[in-house]
Amino acid sequence: EVQLVESGGGLVQAGGSLRLACAAPGFTFDEYSIGWIRQAPGKEREGVSCISSMDDRTYYADSVKGRFTISSDKAKNTVYLQMNNLTPEDTAVYYCAADTMVVDGTLRSPDFWGQGTQVTVSS
Repeated sequence: EVQLVESGGGLVQAGGSLRLACAAPGFTFDEYSIGWIRQAPGKEREGVSCISSMDDRTYYADSVKGRFTISSDKAKNTVYLQMNNLTPEDTAVYYCAADTMVVDGTLRSPDFWGQGTQVTVSS
């Protein structure tokens, strides 16, 4: 059974940093692209960042470019999202997701989802 387990969320002041981790024991990163999708209350889901299984190319939403960095450690089957210079607009539940492909820089229809981790940025 494929599992994606997020960790690292929490409460931080604006300008601060957090690092999210997505552990995927037994998962094959060569078959799936992994990414982060967030959802804030009353807003639609937003693809934040993803890393392609084909060539390890990384993609970012315009709203996080220059502040967030996605990386993977295939030996640990873990994907990370380093989030710097956080703003209250980054407050959301962040989900790790896996999809067979990246389309237009995002995971269009993930096959697997984590349970989500809350990120709250205070002003």
